[in-house]
Amino acid sequence: MVDQASKQRLAELNAESTRQILGMSLSSKRSSKHQLSETGKAWIALIPACIFLLAFMIYPILNTFIMSFIENFRFMKGAGGSFALSNFFAALSNSRLSTKPSFSFQNYIVVLQDADFLTSLGNTALIVIVTVPLTIVVALLIAVAMNSIKPLKGFFQTVFFLPYVTNAIALGMVFKIIFTDGDAGLFNAFLSLFGVSAQSWLSVYADKWQMFVVIIIYSIWNGIAFKILVFMSGLASIDNQYYDAAKIDGANKATILGRITVPLLSPQILYITITSFIGAFKSYTQIISLFGAGAYNFGGSTGKNWMTVVGYIYSTMQDDTMVGRAAAASFVLLVIILIITLLQTVASKRRVHY
Repeated sequence: MVDQASKQRLAELNAESTRQILGMSLSSKRSSKHQLSETGKAWIALIPACIFLLAFMIYPILNTFIMSFIENFRFMKGAGGSFALSNFFAALSNSRLSTKPSFSFQNYIVVLQDADFLTSLGNTALIVIVTVPLTIVVALLIAVAMNSIKPLKGFFQTVFFLPYVTNAIALGMVFKIIFTDGDAGLFNAFLSLFGVSAQSWLSVYADKWQMFVVIIIYSIWNGIAFKILVFMSGLASIDNQYYDAAKIDGANKATILGRITVPLLSPQILYITITSFIGAFKSYTQIISLFGAGAYNFGGSTGKNWMTVVGYIYSTMQDDTMVGRAAAASFVLLVIILIITLLQTVASKRRVHY
């Protein structure tokens, strides 16, 4: 009787164990299905961003790349004058179109031999080399200074953040007033306090390098706000114990800045450096806002003293027969930016600490 009860109990335990195992298996399958559904939801959430990237980034890049190899771009007039790829292929298939597009590297050859493009490339490189390091250093020093003060900290943050929310054209108009030629200019009035005669800064008769001084000051002021904001966020994430230990060891402020602050801010510095180089290579608005008199005036009697690569592209596009040349110049600029960004990323691997 006892043996029979034991066998029955053992059978019940085995059945219970089997049900638990089956339940765990079913639960695992349901969990797997649930995970797949979460992945699907994630992809659905990404669809708007993917559509945006395809429509406003990938498609324009491919479109420009194709246009850069077309010599006689005027044929697009027969397709509605649009840059759309649909019109391009419609033109190719139109047997009644008298002028067929021809493809070659001629646009790139012409651009790389064009004196205006080479001058604009030199101007852009000079703006990048001078303004980017200066802006980063000034922004870092201001961020460190504001991080170490408490009275009126919010006020100073607001003052230095104002250029970021100010329209570039409006900011350029303010600088034009400050650097007005003659005694009426505010900057010339300031220089007169030290016995310096009035200078010509932005007129057609101004020296090219005097114009460059204004461009540098404007570029630093215009680009400093966002960099300060990024550095301030990085400084807030640094543990104070590093500074306390350095003070106990007797380190001065310069040593603390160079040995602690800068290394711990290396991710932010890398990000700011890359974005600053890209932004400086695309310089255009700050130049025309300073010199005014149209969207294609870059200073001087010829209006080309400080033409940048982006300015060259815009100017070239005004002639519909040279749109292919403008597209080629755009791709040359893209390749330069990609190479510099790659070099910065590779060179910073050993210097950036996360």
